[in-house]
Amino acid sequence: MSVLTRTLLARLGGLLLTLVLASIAVFSTVLLTGDPIAALAGGAKPTPELIDQIRAEYHLDDPVWVRYWHWLVGVLQGDFGRSFVYKTDVMTLIGPRFGLTLQLVLLTVVIILVFGVGSGILAATKGRVVDRAVGLLTSLGMALPTFVIAILLIWIFAVSLGWFPVYGAGGGGWDRLWHLILPAVSLAVLFLAYVSRVTRSSLIAQLDSEHVDTARVRGIPRGRVFRVHVFRNASPQILAISGTTIAGLFAASAIAEVAFGLGGIGSLLVQAAARSDLPVVQIVSILLVTIFVVLNAVADLVSTLIDPTSVTGGSRT
Repeated sequence: MSVLTRTLLARLGGLLLTLVLASIAVFSTVLLTGDPIAALAGGAKPTPELIDQIRAEYHLDDPVWVRYWHWLVGVLQGDFGRSFVYKTDVMTLIGPRFGLTLQLVLLTVVIILVFGVGSGILAATKGRVVDRAVGLLTSLGMALPTFVIAILLIWIFAVSLGWFPVYGAGGGGWDRLWHLILPAVSLAVLFLAYVSRVTRSSLIAQLDSEHVDTARVRGIPRGRVFRVHVFRNASPQILAISGTTIAGLFAASAIAEVAFGLGGIGSLLVQAAARSDLPVVQIVSILLVTIFVVLNAVADLVSTLIDPTSVTGGSRT
C-alpha cells in the first residue's frame, strides 16, 4: 500500500471520528440550552400531569447517553425526529430551506473565487500600487462584520438607490438571483478577503522561488511560467483556504439570511434555538458540522492529488 493510499485512509478514518465526536458535542450542548417542556406544551402553562406525560413520551428522564444512542440510531436510519414547535418531521422543515441556503452559498462561492483569487493575482503581479490598494480593501473587508456589511448594502443599494429588493428570496429564476445578490455579497466580503490574502502570499512565494527563476532563464513564455510553475504550485494552498471558506459559508449564512429575511437553514437554526426546538437545532447543527468537515476533507484530498509531495514529503521542480 502506497504512502498516499495510507494517508487517504487515515484521513477518512479521521473524518468519521470527527463526525462521531461532533455528534456527541452537538447533542450534549443542545441539551444544556434549557428544558424543552414549554415548547412541547405548546406555549400553555403545563400542569404536573402534562409535564409527566411529556417526559415519558419523549424519554426526557432517560440518561443522556441512552437518549444520545436512540437519537444517533434514529438519524442513521433516516429518522430525524419531529419538531417540538412545528409538530412535523424535521426533514420536512429542512428540505426546502436547505435548497435556498445552497443557492445562496453557491452564488457566494462564485463571488469569492472570482474576486478573491482574481484580486490576489492582481496584488501579486501588478506592482506595488495595486498591491497596496488590494491590501487596503481586504483589510477593510476583514474588519467589518457581516451584519454591518449587510446593513450598509441594504441602506445604499436597496433603500437609497432602489436597485435591489430589501427583503425575501423572490419567486424563482432571475427574481431569486436578484434577491440573493446583496445577501451573497454581504456574506462573501470577509471570506473573499481571506482568499485574496492567501492567494497573494502563495503566488509571491512561488514567484520568488528558484524553479521559477530557472524557467525564466530557459526562455519559457511568461504566461506559461505563471500557469505551470507559479499558479499550479500555489494552487494547493489556495484550494485549502478556499475549501475551508466554502465550508464555513453554510454556518455563516445565518447572519445574511436573518438580515435579508431569507428562509434558509441558517435562519431556521436561529429561530429553533430561540424557541428551544431541540430536534431542529440538533439536526441542523450536525448537518452544518457534517458539511464543514466533508468539504474540508474533499479540499484536502484534491490538494493531495494535485500535490502528492505534501504527503510524501518530497519536492517538485
